[in-house]
Parts: sequence; structure tokens; C-alpha cells
Amino acid sequence: MALSHTSARVQAAGPVTVLGLESSCDDSAAAIVRLSPDGGVEVLAERVENQNTAHAPFGGVVPEIAARSHAERMDHLAKAVLEEAGLALADMDAIAATSGPGLIGGVMAALMTAKGLALGAGKPLIAVNHLEGHALSPRLVEPLAFPWLLLLVSGGHTQLLSVDGVGQMTRIGSTIDDAAGEAFDKSAKVLGLGFPGGPQLEKLAGKANDPSRFPLPRMLARDKSCNFSFAGLKTAVKRSFDTLDAPTETDRADLAASAQAAIAAHLAERTGRAMDIFAEHNPDARVLVAAGGVAANTAVRNALEKLAEEKGFRCLFPPLKYCTDNAAMIALAGAERLRLGLTDPLDTPARARWPLDETAASADPLIGSGRKGPKA
Repeated sequence: MALSHTSARVQAAGPVTVLGLESSCDDSAAAIVRLSPDGGVEVLAERVENQNTAHAPFGGVVPEIAARSHAERMDHLAKAVLEEAGLALADMDAIAATSGPGLIGGVMAALMTAKGLALGAGKPLIAVNHLEGHALSPRLVEPLAFPWLLLLVSGGHTQLLSVDGVGQMTRIGSTIDDAAGEAFDKSAKVLGLGFPGGPQLEKLAGKANDPSRFPLPRMLARDKSCNFSFAGLKTAVKRSFDTLDAPTETDRADLAASAQAAIAAHLAERTGRAMDIFAEHNPDARVLVAAGGVAANTAVRNALEKLAEEKGFRCLFPPLKYCTDNAAMIALAGAERLRLGLTDPLDTPARARWPLDETAASADPLIGSGRKGPKA
């Protein structure tokens, strides 16, 4: 990470205004955030455009389609938020963009756009780890003090981290194969639901007569770590569905509810262990933040809120629009890094893999069993 102390020290005395761009998966987004010296955050403008219609026929995100769509949208999204905020590029203190992890073609769209804008306007570039954006997202709504425990749970990531500061994350647990969001989406696909699968499965589960009807396995039952595993659950859902000769709507709803309950229970069990570890080292900072798209699921939220009450933690969920991929969190992470003097050179590469805790990732990679494993 390159340091640019001069520009950052100039900005540290007053507010910092940053344009952020995001394109790591299938949401194209831009936002402008202003960070005040006291930690207050103002989102001056934000836009998100999804690609659900383009990917729906395939039942999942197609990387080539996503990359092309991002490339077509990033310029006009940046222009749109500048116009909405009534500002020009010259008014920005830096340009921030997701530079990983994610689908590499998509990541390149935001990063290359940010490089062009930074070069043309003579502004610093800040390459943001998408996961750090999620980690810092609660500070979009309140000046939350470090540290806190983070459950990052989405279609590509399932991790437990101690968020100790900007650029300071300690991994406590991670998935050893698939992410929770993938378990939701693949289960939805088995049940013949549309894309994106997670919200569709939650909606169907709400119609269940018997949420415990299908005895799905408890993942990593003998493992006492804080790691997750969802690959076996996906297989079990398919096998359960295949046993039904002519599945009715009630059958499908019961299986959806059973799958949702199993995912929520596994997340809560592992998070509870992480709470004990975190509280041992941070007895006065008992805050659990759940971020990422799966954190919008009601069953998951209820399980985590119940767990937090039992453990004496405050449970904090960013607003739903900041749980899913967005550019406001990228702009905020960029602003936080700029205030610390952290900027990046224009030859910074896009990265498909970029762990928050590099030390833990090197010592214990936890790469999954899929073709490329979790994108974290």
C-alpha cells in the first residue's frame, strides 16, 4: 500500500469528500461521502443499479455479462452522483474504488474508471478492499468506536472478524467451502425459484406449515472452531427435494423454511463461539455487527439478535441498503484511509482474492472445495 502523507495531512484538518465506485459482483454503484473530523458521515449522493434481469435466465451471476454491464454503467453513475450532490470532480479529495475481491472483470470496471478520473482530475486514488467496505459500513450511520465483532455474510463471503481499526482486521472464523449466500441461492435454484434466490427462498419459507419437517444436517457438528461449512447443506436440500414425487407448494415451502433455519442456526452457533473469544480480549466492547446481503434475512437477524441478548452484546445491522453491495461503504472506507495518509499508485492491480487478514490467510488459507473457493 503506497503512502501519500502530504495530501492526507492537508485533508485531516477538515472534512474529507470522496467519490466511491463499486462493481465487485452484479451491482454497479457510485456514491459521494463526506467524513467530518469528528467521525460524522454524510452521504451526499448514491446510486445502485442491479443486473437481475440480465442474469435471471441463468439462475446466477454470469461473470462476462456482469463485467460488460459494469463497463457500460460506471461513467454515467459517477456523473449522476456528482450532479446529484451539486459537485464537480475538482471538489473531491480522492477517488476510491473497489479493487478486490470479486469477479475480476467486474472489479476492473470500477477500478479503471476510478484511475481515469483520478488521473484526469489530479486526485489521489484509493484502492478499497470490498470486505473492508462492509466492515466499516456501520460507521455510515453512527460513529461506532473500534473494536467490534463482525459477521460478514453474503453470497461470496462468510467470515467472523475482529475489526480493530481501519486496515486492522483479525480473522476468527471463515467458511471452508461455500458462503452462506450461495447456500441460499443454490437451495432456491433446487426449489425452482427465481434469481436472486435468497430473497425468493425467504418469501417461500414464510408460507411453511412445518419449518422442521425436513431433518437437514448440522454442519461441522464435531468441529469446535468458529469456521463455517455450507456445501453439505446444499447437497442435503437437493436430496430432500428429490425424495418428493410430486412436490406441492407446501412441500417446497417447508423445505425452504428448513434450509433457512439450518443456515441461521449454523451462523448463530459459530458466531456465539466468536463472541466468547472476542469478549475475552475486549470485555468493554461487546458489539456484534452483521453485514452483507444475508444479514438482510429476517430469520438470520432474529437468530443473531437472540444470541446477542444471551451473550450481553449489542447487535447492530447497517440499514438494508448498506447490507448489500453499495458504493457508500467504499467511499467511506476511502475517506477513512485518506485521513490516515493511505493512498495507492495508479498501477494498483485488480484482485480476485484479497483477504482482510493477510497473516491468517497465509498461515491457514481455508480455501474451499469449489473450483476457485470463496472469493475471499
